[in-house]
Amino acid sequence: MAIKSKNPITNGQRNMTVLDYKSTITTNKPEKALLEKLVRKSGRNNQGKITVRHQGSGHKRKYRVVDFKRNKDDIFATIKTVEYDPNRNANICLVNYADGEKRYILAPKGIEVGQKIISSTGDNENVKVDILVGNCLPLAKIPQGTLVHNVELKPNKGAQLARSAGTSLQILGRDEDGKYTLLKMPSGEVRKVLSICRATIGVVGNEDVNLVNIGKAGRNRWKGVRPTVRGSVMNPNDHPHGGGEGKAPIGRKTPVTPWGKKALGLKTRDKKKASNKFIVRTRHAAKKK
Repeated sequence: MAIKSKNPITNGQRNMTVLDYKSTITTNKPEKALLEKLVRKSGRNNQGKITVRHQGSGHKRKYRVVDFKRNKDDIFATIKTVEYDPNRNANICLVNYADGEKRYILAPKGIEVGQKIISSTGDNENVKVDILVGNCLPLAKIPQGTLVHNVELKPNKGAQLARSAGTSLQILGRDEDGKYTLLKMPSGEVRKVLSICRATIGVVGNEDVNLVNIGKAGRNRWKGVRPTVRGSVMNPNDHPHGGGEGKAPIGRKTPVTPWGKKALGLKTRDKKKASNKFIVRTRHAAKKK
């Protein structure tokens, strides 16, 4: 997807860039049956307390119900449209199944309107599923070295891995009994996932979204992102870094959060986390090499 620069008729547009959606998006009208009301939380929990800072306001939007399970097996579907989704940085596709049902899926790179896709367990001898972009299969049925996205961590739960724009996982191999498949994450981490979990062939599209220059603060407010204030410019009662005359140092051995916990580099993953046994190589070990 191409990136366009704005004509700098205002200061806010001087360095702003946007994606050229005309080259990929085929319609601006979402499927009404697949829309749901999206209630704003603004980073609050059920008690009304802020648990995630820097969230709030933003443009009104509705949620597009995306099929992350891809569990409609052995029925061919046709790509009808490629659409913009305001709730994620990847585009979505509207697919029409042969029995008339419509669903949204993540739009892989290289997908085209009119293309046929299918999801299968791979056990039906009457249905042949090729390793093509958009097709969905269990990891056990996908060849080694293939790039996949929309990957499940638990069978039938729905995809949790590689769902954002431009991301993918690579299948490195399988263990001796074939129960687990080795996947290489974008971070370099190598992880074991049950081979019966499903994955979609290809890479998530819209990879140029990371090259877009926001250009002005107001554009982030449209997305529901509120400003982040540095602790060093706060008062001492608001942040441990605050206070002092002029531009003072933080006055501590290491940077800390507003609540006094160590920040910037502290590993927060639980050493006793149950899923640690599935990590073959950590992302930190991959970076050292």
